[in-house]
Amino acid sequence: MADIQKTDSTGSELLQLVSFTIGSEEYGVDILCVQEINRMLNVTQVPNSPSYVDGVINLRGKVIPVIDLRSRFGMPRIARTKDTRIVVVELIGKTVGFVVDGVSEVLRIPRSVTETPPSTVMQNVESEFITSVAKLEDRLLILIDLEKVLSDGEKKEL
Repeated sequence: MADIQKTDSTGSELLQLVSFTIGSEEYGVDILCVQEINRMLNVTQVPNSPSYVDGVINLRGKVIPVIDLRSRFGMPRIARTKDTRIVVVELIGKTVGFVVDGVSEVLRIPRSVTETPPSTVMQNVESEFITSVAKLEDRLLILIDLEKVLSDGEKKEL
């Protein structure tokens, strides 16, 4: 089996990301965090759950919570479309699904094209989960750490 290239021709570390959209923005997460990507499934609502939790799904016999990233990011909810996906990840030993508007592509980008977001952005937004911003040829990609999307207390409740 061939090794996956970890650096580009200049020696810069390569990041392997899954990119997805929420609204008009594009986000990226480390591909190693993602277990699978599914079309929207039937979500069972759970009484008294936080507003950003859609409910739970049965994924091959395992019940997992589903979190609406739009809602978690403070954006208004929208109707699901044919492009809506559930990105399934493992957080602190628990499997969780995150609803996104659409999954774009798998990217390999040099770490050298990323930089820390401006401090003014970090102060004005609930953005402790933003790790950096990648400057691609035709767009910006906001890199996030899904483990930080939920507080420690919220993770324990899952």
